[in-house]
Amino acid sequence: MNIIYKLPFSKYVKKARKPLQLAIEDSIEVICDEPDIGEKKVGDLDGIRVYKFRFNRQEYLIAYQLFLSDIDERQLNISILSIDFYQVGTHENFYNSLKRYLRKELRT
Repeated sequence: MNIIYKLPFSKYVKKARKPLQLAIEDSIEVICDEPDIGEKKVGDLDGIRVYKFRFNRQEYLIAYQLFLSDIDERQLNISILSIDFYQVGTHENFYNSLKRYLRKELRT
């Protein structure tokens, strides 16, 4: 499994306090164990999944996307799952900032 942390995700985790960092790490492990656990989004966020978890009576969201790569090395069909973690944070402005980031990423 290939895991990629995008810039907004990394920045948020780096600035967070240690207990929240550990809670995010636990949530990442849950997502990696069961990638389809997040709620699938539609419309502008088609293909993005959002996993929700609670920490200190506050709900946090993790936005991620699954990619399945098929590699055929001499008839050995190998599938590699890749997870891109885009953003983590509270619900306030979460989806708006995620849409902004995805639009910016598509332009570059």
